[in-house]
Amino acid sequence: MVQHLHADIVIIGGSTGGVAAALAGAKAGKRVIMTEESDWIGGQLTSQAVPPDEHPWIEKFGCTASYRQFRNRVRQYYMNNFPVTPEARMQLAFNPGTASVSKISHEPRAALAVLRDMLAPYVHSGRLTVLEHYKLEQAETDGDEIVSARLRHVLTGDKVELTGSYFLDATDEGDLLPLAGVEYVTGAESVEDTGEPNALPGKADPMDMQAITWCFTMDHIEGEDFTIRKPDQYDFWRSYRAEFWPDKQLSWAGLVPYNLKPTTYSLFPDGKHFSLWQYRRLIDRGLFAPGTFESDITVVNWPQNDYWLGSIIDVSAEEREKHLNNARELSLSLFYWMQTEAPRPDGGAGYPGLRLRGDVVGTLDGLAKMPYIRESRRIKAEVTVLEQHLSPDCRKEGRSERYPDSVGIGSYRIDLHPSTSLRTYVDVAALPFHIPLGALIPVRMDNLLAACKNIGTTHITNGCYRLHPVEWNIGESAGYLAAYCVENGLKPRDVRGNAEQLEQFQKLLSAEGIELDWPFTHSV
Repeated sequence: MVQHLHADIVIIGGSTGGVAAALAGAKAGKRVIMTEESDWIGGQLTSQAVPPDEHPWIEKFGCTASYRQFRNRVRQYYMNNFPVTPEARMQLAFNPGTASVSKISHEPRAALAVLRDMLAPYVHSGRLTVLEHYKLEQAETDGDEIVSARLRHVLTGDKVELTGSYFLDATDEGDLLPLAGVEYVTGAESVEDTGEPNALPGKADPMDMQAITWCFTMDHIEGEDFTIRKPDQYDFWRSYRAEFWPDKQLSWAGLVPYNLKPTTYSLFPDGKHFSLWQYRRLIDRGLFAPGTFESDITVVNWPQNDYWLGSIIDVSAEEREKHLNNARELSLSLFYWMQTEAPRPDGGAGYPGLRLRGDVVGTLDGLAKMPYIRESRRIKAEVTVLEQHLSPDCRKEGRSERYPDSVGIGSYRIDLHPSTSLRTYVDVAALPFHIPLGALIPVRMDNLLAACKNIGTTHITNGCYRLHPVEWNIGESAGYLAAYCVENGLKPRDVRGNAEQLEQFQKLLSAEGIELDWPFTHSV
């Protein structure tokens, strides 16, 4: 038996962008259905266990009002529910983990609580339906429109068929695109394709994609022994070394991404090396009353557990499952190595007091519910963002491309991790940039919008458009666009192609707190 549900806007995927799209569509008064394969909405913020990566001005400007509300509510979540020290309460920008990489590092389960609270008014009113544990299996089209999407409950096998006026792909891998016959690209384009300085020389490689990472959370109790069972692939990973890496992957060695010079990490701060413990720390126990936390809590999303030995996109089910399992085994092997063999500053080996914290990520094994996906299928869009649009080496005027159809802004370095073709980092500067509406609109399909990392970027520019506040902005703008089109009987390309409609839509976005331009005009 198949259950049939209808909405104005159907969002496939409860990613960071998917949640922002659902919030926007429901706030605009439309009936919305959002699906999610796991039981945690939020994508990289929650089920993938990656605290926000953001630009230097995030506390003042450079994100949407609703993303800022999310950040403020995360801080308030800790203030309301935890014995935060008086000194920490006085901080203007409370950072629960005081991570070196993030101004607001926090537990994935805290982000989940906040996101569910933000959606609650619309869920309770019936305007928004969230279908968790549902995996996309099929899409039906009629010409240039999607008619329906069929999904299966991963636990019960129950089927649901969704129909709607607009479909948004907010999956982290662009799952709807191949099933609906949408034109898309994967992997790395060539210099001949795009003219980008850092594109591939020679031919494009559709299977050359950034590493995935199966993150996990841990704490450390000195004097205890939490050593796990030796992982099945431990012997392989203990000896594995990529040609471009300075040492075995299970070591404290790495590369500085922007100059590729060898570097040495430390686990805990030692005053000499970059501390991986502080890098993405989620809880700094010193900010809370003594006894609240036994230890700091940190998430392991490090070079040592980047998995680049194969793609999980556009491969057979067997190949995909193999690489997903390998990524899990790499992360477990890294954890076991740290517990048993990792060199210590005192000359000893291993930290048996390291403990997996599955409660932090909602699992029994301590690994995140889903792998961290950096690179998706990408729609062939009306506008494709190129490196030339935002590279300071290409933009002699010191400003990125100012698209007339801007629906948001973002800023981050072009940050590409090692790839499945065993290419090393690409990490180069990028100017603060804009999000063109045309990058959300497919070249052909009329009622589909891209709503997260699957917009019209390249392999190169995905490296700076994939971070949390930008993905949120993309999803939010897609949600408002779908609602605007339903309200006015328009197609997305009609809005973009008509100066009056585009102006009205951009005014709507501005009124909702979406920044369309940077407050400065020159490089910073």
